[in-house]
Amino acid sequence: MIQLSRLEGFFWVARTGGYARAARAFPYPITQPAVHQQVRKLERELEAPLFERVAKDRVRLTPTGRHLFDFVAPFYEGLPALVRSLRGAEHGGEIHIHAASLLLRDLMPAWVKRLRHRCPQAEVHLREAQTLDPHALGRGEADLVISHLPDLPPEYASMDVGMLHGYVVVPRGHRLAQRKRVGLRDLSGETFISYSPGLLPERLQMRALADAGVEPASTISAGTAQTILAFVEAGLGVSALATVDPKGPRRQGVVALRLAAKRFDFKVHAAWRKHAPANPALEAALATAPKP
Repeated sequence: MIQLSRLEGFFWVARTGGYARAARAFPYPITQPAVHQQVRKLERELEAPLFERVAKDRVRLTPTGRHLFDFVAPFYEGLPALVRSLRGAEHGGEIHIHAASLLLRDLMPAWVKRLRHRCPQAEVHLREAQTLDPHALGRGEADLVISHLPDLPPEYASMDVGMLHGYVVVPRGHRLAQRKRVGLRDLSGETFISYSPGLLPERLQMRALADAGVEPASTISAGTAQTILAFVEAGLGVSALATVDPKGPRRQGVVALRLAAKRFDFKVHAAWRKHAPANPALEAALATAPKP
């Protein structure tokens, strides 16, 4: 019989693409040589190579390794959620929700209130995530990811839970502040305050500017919508933000102007694993989700 510890080492190497990264990803302390030994012993037991080296610190699955990974991955990916479900079986379950700060502030309070009313003993853990990765579901780090998620892999299910409305934000006294609606082209030549590079909101901002043919004079980046609004209020530049509130972002000293084109509105999705273990807290969250 194959030892489960060797399968665990194989899973983490396959998941992370390298032995050093696998050792760091393990749910308990383990050294890189120990992980390597687990895989080597497994390969000897199976009499087949499972990985091929493609760089100094990177490996990829062989066809045999891929076949084995497809078999073991659902077990290891689902194990954290199963443990949480078993631990929470007597008190209504436990749910881990990942969402951006904007959605945590504007969408989640009323939702969590309904969830707790339906399942009073549920333990709810909210995490502010700068980079929202739906594969956090597959890794067992989250039970629900809430974001703009238009292209989900087939192993995840989703529902619409809201809409992000596009706005331009400018300081009071700005040349555009008296307009009712504006277009992104009106921002040409301005200093643009964006989200931090690499975040999904920043990519959406930059794509929208590029589609409109807008080239900012310069850019300043910030991590959250509140920081962006503070910079705008200080007169450091202008920005384009999406908000759940149909009246737009609100801050003293900032004017929010509705973007004329509907293409700057984005759906908010809640995503979960299709075959996640039974969890009353997750079921309550889905049953009480907002209806956009």
